[in-house]
Amino acid sequence: MSEWKEYKLGELTIDGKGSYGIAAPAVDYDSNKYTYLRITDINDDGTLNKNGLKSVDDKNAHKYLLQQNDIVFARTGASVGRSYFYDERDGELVYAGFLIKYSIDPTKVNPKILKFYTHSQAYYDWIQTVDNGATRGNINAQTYASMPIILPERQEQDRIVSILSSLDDKIDLLHRENATLEQMAETMFRQWFVEESKEEWEEVPLGNVVKTTSGGTPSRKHSEYYENGTINWVKSKELNGSFISATEELITKEAVAKSSAKMLPEKSVLIAMYGATVGEYGILSKPMTCNQAVCALIPNENYPYTYLYVWTALMKEDFINLASGAAQQNISQDLIKQQIVCSDLDKIKQYDEMVRGYFEKMENNQKQIITLTETRDGLLGRLMSGEIKV
Repeated sequence: MSEWKEYKLGELTIDGKGSYGIAAPAVDYDSNKYTYLRITDINDDGTLNKNGLKSVDDKNAHKYLLQQNDIVFARTGASVGRSYFYDERDGELVYAGFLIKYSIDPTKVNPKILKFYTHSQAYYDWIQTVDNGATRGNINAQTYASMPIILPERQEQDRIVSILSSLDDKIDLLHRENATLEQMAETMFRQWFVEESKEEWEEVPLGNVVKTTSGGTPSRKHSEYYENGTINWVKSKELNGSFISATEELITKEAVAKSSAKMLPEKSVLIAMYGATVGEYGILSKPMTCNQAVCALIPNENYPYTYLYVWTALMKEDFINLASGAAQQNISQDLIKQQIVCSDLDKIKQYDEMVRGYFEKMENNQKQIITLTETRDGLLGRLMSGEIKV
């Protein structure tokens, strides 16, 4: 590690300081306005969460546009420390007031090394030591600027960035391919079931033709139900519009049996019913269970998962608008069951036959994304700690 040197974040920037984002309200997304980057739009892995993006409509918004080599940090709340390194492929982004921006100087450091450093264990450890919010996390611009960063010499930085970026690019390509495939399925759905809908089609409440169920919270009285678990337990925050093959927690069949939780079959479509994630959705790659904040739609022969998934995706805004509650937005399972679906079973079957290949490709891509992500994260820790020299 003799070739490695400690810097302060401020020393690696153009102006030596951070800049707070614009204090402006978010408005409904509009492609003619700037996209608004908020803390909630940043995933834990530092990528842009494209579900539920908003715009900003303010005369000063252009002053807060992110530029090449900019990185932003969340300064408050439960997500304090979350970071996003600007990717021009994400389009023009205006950063919000709860984010702090630093413009990295490419003559002092490979800027992208900061993207990876802020997902290393050293960074997470530092966040824990400086987070000074008693009940709500808080790290200001001055503190971030003083963050110690230990880095190798420039050539090794470049090699590290090249290795990790190549994996990032492969992951991004797969995500974009999945987005395209889903958009194709949605476009066909709109054409067949909305634009070309027939007057003779009967309006059928979802609950009349599809079984729905909500989850439960297994008892924690016996810790082995979690420590030695084999069944994935899905939480509403894990619904991100894609196939779900793994979760944060595993439980046992005994834990499920002792609670209101239920086993859900493969390809069940899940909808978040409570809180900040209300309306978010996902689909199971294998049998799992879920918590009480999730509604599951169980596919059947007449209503396959392909139809239910795209219907759910297109209903997201409706579910958000239906949600109520002053302290916490929520939508009931009964309200979801009342929503209308198509009654033309032959048309649904034809649709399933047309798009099934899209979904199989999407699921395979998602499996590759998980493998590549695990590979990248494993390498990241070893590269950024100096365990592996390149």
